[in-house]
Amino acid sequence: MKKSVLLLLLGVCIFAAENGMGEYPSRYGVEETTKRLVEVLRRNGATVFKVIDHAEGASSVGMKLRPAKLVIFGNPKIGTPLMQCSQTLGLDLPQKILVYEDEEGMVHALFNTKAYLMWRHGVEYDCSPALQKKMDAAVKKFAKYATGNMEKAEKQR
Repeated sequence: MKKSVLLLLLGVCIFAAENGMGEYPSRYGVEETTKRLVEVLRRNGATVFKVIDHAEGASSVGMKLRPAKLVIFGNPKIGTPLMQCSQTLGLDLPQKILVYEDEEGMVHALFNTKAYLMWRHGVEYDCSPALQKKMDAAVKKFAKYATGNMEKAEKQR
């Protein structure tokens, strides 16, 4: 059953507009998905600031948590002009993608959608629309590549 569900979801992005999160199911485990994500980010010129292992943190205090890694990354060429539109975006930038295993053992890459971020911080569409579009496309592309929903991730221009 799990395999058939995964096959059904592959290549399909699930967007939950009401909560501002985009999500792709992964063909890989948390470790491999995270490795692929970090690789594609670096190859495309993004700075990977930190990878936080939430399960390791839980273990350090004697608790259990399914595998979950938060990858924090950014590019000041995109983030800075957007923060000039609304400096409060600095609360959500740099970007983050959470790679996690759900209760059924499926792995996902989860991220904030551009629409949510722009709404949350009151950024109008006419403020850096090209950068808004570029940021949105890049985050989706990185998550799709990391999860195996896109075999090749060319450099974002």
